[in-house]
Amino acid sequence: MASTNVVGILGGMGPAAGADFVRLFVQACAQQMRARGEPVRDQSFPEHWLAQVPVPDRTDALGSAETGAHQPLEPMLQALGRLAALGSQAVAIACNTAHAWHARLQERFPQVELLHMAREVAQHLAAQGAGNVALMATEGTYRVRLYEHALAEAGLDCLVPLQEERRIITRGIFEGVKAGNMRLAEECFSQVALRLAERHGPVTIIMGCTEVPLGLQGSAAVAGLNLVDPAQVLAAALARRAYRN
Repeated sequence: MASTNVVGILGGMGPAAGADFVRLFVQACAQQMRARGEPVRDQSFPEHWLAQVPVPDRTDALGSAETGAHQPLEPMLQALGRLAALGSQAVAIACNTAHAWHARLQERFPQVELLHMAREVAQHLAAQGAGNVALMATEGTYRVRLYEHALAEAGLDCLVPLQEERRIITRGIFEGVKAGNMRLAEECFSQVALRLAERHGPVTIIMGCTEVPLGLQGSAAVAGLNLVDPAQVLAAALARRAYRN
C-alpha cells in the first residue's frame, strides 16, 4: 500500500458545499488508486481533515472596506491553523469566493500548500483545449475577477452573464440552495446556463460557486451543456497531493 500525505479541507461556506466536497475528494482518491492499479480499500484512503467553520458571507465582505466581525479572514485563518496543526500538507478551500483571500492565507501558513481553485480550473481547461469559457458565480467572485485573471494566465478568455442574469444566479444561491429550495435553485441556474449557451454557442460553463452544481444535480434542462464543476477539479488536485510522494 502506497504511503499518503495528510491533507485538509476548509469548508463551512456553506456547510452543504463543504460536505459535498468531501464526497468529491473520496471519489477522486478512489480514482487515484485505480490509476495506480491498486484495489480500492478503506485503509488506502489518505488521512484528511474537514474544518467546517462559520465564516461571514464572502461577497458581502468584499463589498465593504470596513474591518470587523463581518470579515471572513480571521475565522479562515483560525481554521487553516487547525488544519496545519493536524499535519495537513495541502489544503483545499471549498468555496470559490473565499479565494479572494488566498494570498493572505497562504502568506500566514507557508508550510501548507493552499490550492487555488480558479488556477486549477484554468489549467484543467487549457489542457483540454477549451474554446469559449463562461462563468456562473457570486457577485464577489465577479468583483475580484478571480476566474478572469486565472483564465487569462492560462491563455483563455472569460465570458460573464449579463447583470440581470447575475441577479438570477444570486437568487438561486441564497433563496435556492442556501435556503434549501432546490427547485428554485435549479430554475435559476438552468435559466442562466441556457441563456449563455444560446448567446455564445458551444461554450464551457464554469459553475464558479459551490452552490451551483448542487442546484443543477440531475437537471435534465442542462443535460446537453458542457458544465465544469470547480470543486470536482479541486478535489482531484487535492487527491493528487495526497498520493504524491
